[in-house]
Amino acid sequence: MTQVSQDTAAEARERVIVFDTTMRDGEQSPGASMSLEEKLELAKILEEMRVDVIEAGFPIASNGDFEAVRAISEIVTESTVCGLARAGMVDIERCAEAIRPAKRGRIHTFLSTSPSHRDHILKASQDDILEMITKSVSYARNLCEDVEWSAQDATRTEQDFLRRCVEAAIKAGARTINIPDTVGYTYPSEYADIFRDLIANVPGADTVIFSTHCHNDLGLAVANSLAGVQGGARQVEVAVNGIGERAGNAALEEIVMALKVRGDRLPYYTGIETQHITRASRYVSAITGFPVQFNKAIVGKNAFAHESGIHQDGMLKDRGTYEIMTPEAVGQGSSNLVMGKHSGRHAFREKLKALGYELGQNALNDAFQRFKDLADKKKHVFDDDLIALVDDALASGADRIQVKSLRVVAGTEGPQQAELTVAVDGEERSASATGDGPVDAVFNAIHEAVPHTAILRLFQVHAVTEGTDAQAQVSVRLEEDGRIATGQAADTDTLTASAKAYVNALNNLFARKEKSAPDARVASGF
Repeated sequence: MTQVSQDTAAEARERVIVFDTTMRDGEQSPGASMSLEEKLELAKILEEMRVDVIEAGFPIASNGDFEAVRAISEIVTESTVCGLARAGMVDIERCAEAIRPAKRGRIHTFLSTSPSHRDHILKASQDDILEMITKSVSYARNLCEDVEWSAQDATRTEQDFLRRCVEAAIKAGARTINIPDTVGYTYPSEYADIFRDLIANVPGADTVIFSTHCHNDLGLAVANSLAGVQGGARQVEVAVNGIGERAGNAALEEIVMALKVRGDRLPYYTGIETQHITRASRYVSAITGFPVQFNKAIVGKNAFAHESGIHQDGMLKDRGTYEIMTPEAVGQGSSNLVMGKHSGRHAFREKLKALGYELGQNALNDAFQRFKDLADKKKHVFDDDLIALVDDALASGADRIQVKSLRVVAGTEGPQQAELTVAVDGEERSASATGDGPVDAVFNAIHEAVPHTAILRLFQVHAVTEGTDAQAQVSVRLEEDGRIATGQAADTDTLTASAKAYVNALNNLFARKEKSAPDARVASGF
């Protein structure tokens, strides 16, 4: 990947490789399953953003993951495409097969090293672990030139044993050594010291790239990752919006912008084209159904909002008084175009570009028609309305089940009743049901039309904008047999939005069920 800046100061700084694991560790978030089409589109966005390494999945976990890694390997030409594998030969062979079409491929293999994992998961001694590292990395190296090795639960591993593990991986041919904070246990100064110790004391450490991979269980993932870079790591493993196992991973957008804004104290740089950040964030939120909190750093709705009179006064005088970066720098550019029912297609396209969306012609036509329908219902169409409209379309574009029509009878005299028609794989089904309230009736009707055993774990509604004609954005979370899926939808009719969100969650749940569940050692990743 080419360097973004050509000035002398930038050339003197050290480059940090950005390794994105949104499609692998991010997808391990309960409910965050992505379809093949969604992964392919996300891979294109990440490559346009100039992400160095895209971890496309865990090929041994399921046929779906294998096909996704293989398909991404076929379309990505600039970024390195990476697949994850455990320390077994079958895993590594499957991974090598999946990445074979890639112009630049990487096998990422891992093994637990901490006493907790050695004793309770692997039932293996230190000598056993060292032998497994040597065999697995050597085998991977024979199948692929670019091999990364990770010490799962490294930050709870005895430091002297961690040195021996890293040395074994380097001798066996690993080019990148990842020191993951698998359970979010470490803190910045400690994590930096781990890297300094390994780089100073492990033979061959100067021939490899060290990498961070931090989880956010204590809210320290970004701080720990930056400390790791200060300690000598030159690769950071991140996920868009910080999604991932449990509390998530270090957020791509936060680390990239921290390095960019605080170059005075962090003399490092990445090749990321930051104007694509908001687009990536909104796409990941739409396809996973995980909303971005309003006050989320960099990409949140309020990240560049100023309500205080003092702040507004300062902004009017000089933006630098209260903004350390511009919204345009991360793709949250503002626009003076006012959208309404008389707005044309060109103005609509330019407005979407300003909001961070680049849609193909078919998607643009569909979104424009949805915008026109919304403009007929609403007097004023705000930016947030457009964002909800497009995100809703992205989230439901490839759904097997789609809401075709809904009629609800509600009021003080119950029971409330809902009549619903849905299309399931193109076949229309109708159902009628009553319930304790209109939303309950709607959900019962969906259950009648699409039988399932999922339990509703979350139902949440908020208004996208102000006023009685505001769009309602609904989030639904379902659970079935330990699988969790989330769905989102927006509509000026709250009940319609509720039906669409529930159906979206069902689609995500069914997609997740189609994947074969990996065993315990697969599931944890890092």
